[in-house]
Amino acid sequence: MQNQRHALKLSAMLLLASAAFAAGEGRKDLRYIVGPHSTVSVTNEYGPISVKPGAANQVIIIAVTHSGKVEIDQSQSGNRIDVLSHLFPGADAQTGRVDYQVQVPPDASLILRSSTGALHAERLHGDVTLEGATGNVDVRDVSDAHVHIKTLKGPITLTNIHDGHVEVTSVSGEVVMDSVSGPLVQVNSTSGKIFYDGDFGSGGEYRLASHTGDIEATAPDDASIEVIARSVKGKVENDFRLQPKHAPFTIKAGSAFAGTMNKAASSVRLFSFSGKIHLKKR
Repeated sequence: MQNQRHALKLSAMLLLASAAFAAGEGRKDLRYIVGPHSTVSVTNEYGPISVKPGAANQVIIIAVTHSGKVEIDQSQSGNRIDVLSHLFPGADAQTGRVDYQVQVPPDASLILRSSTGALHAERLHGDVTLEGATGNVDVRDVSDAHVHIKTLKGPITLTNIHDGHVEVTSVSGEVVMDSVSGPLVQVNSTSGKIFYDGDFGSGGEYRLASHTGDIEATAPDDASIEVIARSVKGKVENDFRLQPKHAPFTIKAGSAFAGTMNKAASSVRLFSFSGKIHLKKR
């Protein structure tokens, strides 16, 4: 009886494997040897891309396809690696999906693109460029690097980005930044909300702007900032006692304010056309 059950179980497993093979499902492991400051580009129309640090001279990419409607194109030219999900006619969000798990040297530069899948990168100190449409974008624990993000309506989360050159452009996606600092932190959104929680670093330029979305920036008492905030048609609130400062527009209570705090080491600009702006004290 036990042998019969084992044989039935084995037959079922073989049938499932055969069905998966027929459907084109499978896993592809790619390995490359690279030198310092390599560049890794992954373009995936459907499906997530997740990147973590690995060995100093090796790139490992695990790609899982979900049907025979997609294949993996890949190439290496010197210190640059390009991987592309190649869709066949008739592929859709399900049959054309590929799930990528990537390990790169910590100093590698990344270029990740996906229309519907989530994009994730962590614990790196090479430049990171992420382009998406509807999927979540999550970058965390990155230092001494450029972080450039473009998305349509996918939400964006940046956590523990230090000494970075950060530029974010979004149409309607919400942007949440926690402990983000650097020489330049710039966020532009058409209608998405922008949330910043940090200390604005020291000596940086911070530009947060949304046409119709709200902006909420939270900072501690000891933040060293020179700040100008304005909403043309929205409400503006400030929790801090600021030293007065001249502004390039008329200061009007409830719609604009300008001032400095402590040594005013960093410049902060908060602008919206009709959204609410709130500079909050932590």
